[in-house]
Parts: sequence; structure tokens; C-alpha cells
Amino acid sequence: MTTIETHPDDTVAASTAGDSTVPSFITAAYDWATTVDHKKIGRLSTGFGMLVLLAAAVLALLLDIERLGDPGSFIDTGAQLQLIQMYRVGLVVGGIAPLALGLAVAVVPMQLGSRQIAFPRVALTGFYAWLGGTSLVMVSLGLNGGAGGGDADMVDLFLTGLGLAILGLCATAASLGTTILTTRAPGMTMRRVSAFTWSALVGAIATLLVMPVLFGVLIYLYVDHRLGSQANFMGVEGIGAWIGWAFTVPTVIIFAIPAVGFAAEQFSVAFKTRQPMRGVLFAGIALIGVTAYAGSTQQFVHDVTFDASGETFIRGAVPFLLFAGLPLLGVTVVLLLSLLNVKNGAGNSPSVRAPFVFGLLGLLLVGAGIAANFAEGITDLELVDPATNLATAFEEGATLLVVYGAVLAMLGGLVYWAPKLSGRLLSDKQVLPLALLGGLGALLAGAPLLVAGFVDQIGGYPASQAEVDQIMTVADDAEIWITLSLIGQGIMALTLLAFGGLLLKPQGDDDAADDNPYGGQTIEWSTPSPAPAHNFEHVPTVASAEPLFATDTEGSSE
Repeated sequence: MTTIETHPDDTVAASTAGDSTVPSFITAAYDWATTVDHKKIGRLSTGFGMLVLLAAAVLALLLDIERLGDPGSFIDTGAQLQLIQMYRVGLVVGGIAPLALGLAVAVVPMQLGSRQIAFPRVALTGFYAWLGGTSLVMVSLGLNGGAGGGDADMVDLFLTGLGLAILGLCATAASLGTTILTTRAPGMTMRRVSAFTWSALVGAIATLLVMPVLFGVLIYLYVDHRLGSQANFMGVEGIGAWIGWAFTVPTVIIFAIPAVGFAAEQFSVAFKTRQPMRGVLFAGIALIGVTAYAGSTQQFVHDVTFDASGETFIRGAVPFLLFAGLPLLGVTVVLLLSLLNVKNGAGNSPSVRAPFVFGLLGLLLVGAGIAANFAEGITDLELVDPATNLATAFEEGATLLVVYGAVLAMLGGLVYWAPKLSGRLLSDKQVLPLALLGGLGALLAGAPLLVAGFVDQIGGYPASQAEVDQIMTVADDAEIWITLSLIGQGIMALTLLAFGGLLLKPQGDDDAADDNPYGGQTIEWSTPSPAPAHNFEHVPTVASAEPLFATDTEGSSE
């Protein structure tokens, strides 16, 4: 028994059997729907993830317009609770999660020198489970389901759909993690894997630690709802209180970990250097993964106040530093080593191109979001409203910085590996403006809400219409910050729409890519563009972490 698919795709075999009488569109659709090629599975996941993210950004834009106007003038008051949940679920489970996992599924096997992903049919099933579950969630919310929903059947459908989507993400993460641990090419030790592959492994493990906890909570909520709230889960209004932690920081950080790895890898490529202190870099990325323990234990509120007794302070500070401090330390280590790359490669005629800009902006935004998550845990800053015990808009701002920062880095990954996935080289002249536009949009969407949190603008994942009324009420001095966030959401929606249009534009002769147009150092750049179905004609033997590093550079990196 093997963990990889040993037979080619049906379409590959069919292409050698002569012309088919089946229309080419139907053949292509069947090929993509049943594929075991990890590159296609990953592209399906990233494509649909971008679509859901676009819808989430548009929803956020509409909700901000409503918030700034008269109540019910733009969006019916009775629909606001479900629309906010659509936005939050679409942002995390429907958006950044499949985008990050999908890019890793598409690329990591090539970076390992593997000819296939482990358990490819599990990965494909995971995609369909996520897609079906996300669709059920959106349908149920549209029909008055979800937290605080008035239709009992749609509440059940919401819980079922979200559980199905979570199982899909777990299946994909399990396939990805197994690939990294078991299908590496000869010589590809764990010390030699790329920064992106390492971050994908940490992210997959974190996903498998956190998402089953959410799935277990959903089972309890479903049974409790079917039995008429016999277990004191507070009925339909309790649903938001029990699952809201999954759609905010620090949980969302686990899906940003591959973004950090991609950004770190781009510094080596842009400045033409070997990655210094690889072990320290890997440790930094692993420290970011510690945030998974906050999700798996649901420990988000820490009584860290400096005017309390020593014993009270220590009880709050120890878990706070573990769950929020270590991820901040990890991203700081990655940033410092990235600067060391800049220093070491200053004389190498750096090549700053669109993927690097995407990665740099993404890393800075994710780092800012992780730092904001750290600040939110300090009780003395009063970023949780003391009267209602609800989170302020600071929480949403931190979440948006992490999510949109990770989105930018993942878009950069799609640009960087487009030659291997589709044989196409995206023009820097077309893509670089989108990187800058997306960076501006992400900053405007998230940062103003951090300020709004300090002026007591209520935020958070709502559990009831009463909480929605507080969220949709603009606090004194918060209108300008809500307006700036609205503009940022619009810019992000425009960026995603333009980027998707660029990917869907028919490929021209001038778009054909060379085998290694960006000067990549890892093993996937040794295969043709686009990569064949099984990635490599012959399984490569790897002798260093950067096997394609410039031959005029001495030494090797383990």
C-alpha cells in the first residue's frame, strides 16, 4: 500500500488514445472534477476561496454603509445578524483557510521533489466537503439560520454545514501533513525543506489541533438544539458565544502561518542569498504555531492587569504570554532574519518583483495583527467593553490585518508559482499595482478599527440581535474610523476582483514562462513550466536546501 496515486489521471491516458468524440468542455470539466493531480486540487481550492473572500469583503462593505446610515435604511434590521455571520464565516472558514491550504496542496509536493500528494483522493474529498459545507452554511444563513436564527431547521443546517466544512479542511490538512512527512525525495531531510513547506506543515498540524475542537463543539450544539436546549447551551443565542472564537484572533493566525513561510522564502530569492540560520527561522515559524493551543483550549480572555495582586497577575500573565507572546516572538524572529537576508544580499543586485512585494506586505500586516492580538489581552487597555463584556472593534481590526495580510501573501504565491501551475508568467506591470492596492486596502480595512476599539466601538462575533444592535451603533468619535475601514474593504474587494480577472484572462504567447523566471532556489524550479502531471520525469535526489542556488556561490546549506 502506498500513500500516493500510482495511476495517471484519466485525461492523461485519454490524451494518448487519439481524438475523443466527447466535447472538449465536458472532458475538461470531468477531468477537473475527478482529478488526483494535486496542482489542480489546490487551484480549485484557491479559486473558490478567493470567490468567497470577495463575497465577504463586499458584505463587509455593505454592512459598514448600513452602520454609518440610519438603522434599517440600507439593510433590513432582521437580516443584519445573519449577514454579519456570513461575513465572518466567509472571511475565515470560507476564505483564508482554503486559500492557504489550497496553495500548499498545489505547491508543497513539488517543493519536496515528490511526484504526487499523499492520499490525493482524500485531498479532493476534503475540497468537496469544504465546498459543500460552506454552501450549506451560506444557504442556511440566508434562510434565517445560524446563531440567533429563527428557523430551527436552518439552525440545524448551519451547524451541519459548518461541521462538514471543518471536516473538509481537516482532511486536506491531514493529506498535506502526511505528504511532508512521508513523500520527500531522496536526500530531502526535514532540515532541507523550504520555509514555505515547513510553514505549511506547522499550519496543517495547527489546523488538526484546532478544527476538531470546533467540530466537537458543533456536535454538542447540534444535539442540544435538537433536544430543546437541555444541556444549558443557551439555545440558538448561545451558538454565537460557543463558536465565535473560531472566527477571530488568535485562531485565524493558524491559517496565516503559510503566508509567513512564503514571505521568508521570498527574501532569499529576491536578495539571492542562502537562508541564514535556517533552524532559527524554522523555530520562529513553529512559535507562531503555538497559537493553536489557544484555539484548542479556547483560552482567549486573560486577566492581565498591572494593578492586581502578584498572584492574580501571574495567573493571567503566564497563559497570556504562552498563547499570545510566543506567536509575537515567532513573527519577530522571522522579520529579523528577513532583514539579515537583506543585509547579506545587499551586494547581489537584488531582484524585487511582484511576489516579493506581496510577501513583504503580507508579512508586515500579519505581524501587525499578531501584535494587536497581544495588546488585546492586556486588561488595562480596556479593549473589551466592561459594561457588556463584548469585544470592541479592536478585535475585528486585528482579525482583518491577519486575514488580509495572509491573503496578500497567498496571492503572491499564486503569482510566484503560476509558471509551474499553469505555464504562465504574470507580468509585474499588471500584478505589482494590485499588490500595492491590496496592501493599502488591507491596512485601511483593519488599522482604523484598532483605533475605533479605543473609543469604545463595539465589535465581535454576534450571538443575538441585541449584540448586533450594539455592533451596528457607531460610537462617539468612531465614524471616521468606520468610514476608513469601509474604504479599505472596498479596495480589497476591487483587488480580489481584478486579480481573479487577471488569472482568468486567456493566456497569450507573451505569457509563456521559462523554467525558472524568478531565480527560485528550491527543487520545483528544476522541472518544466508548466509542471507535468507527476511533477518530475524522474524523482530527483536532493543534496542541499537550495539545490538551484547560483553555482558561483560557495558552500552548501543543510
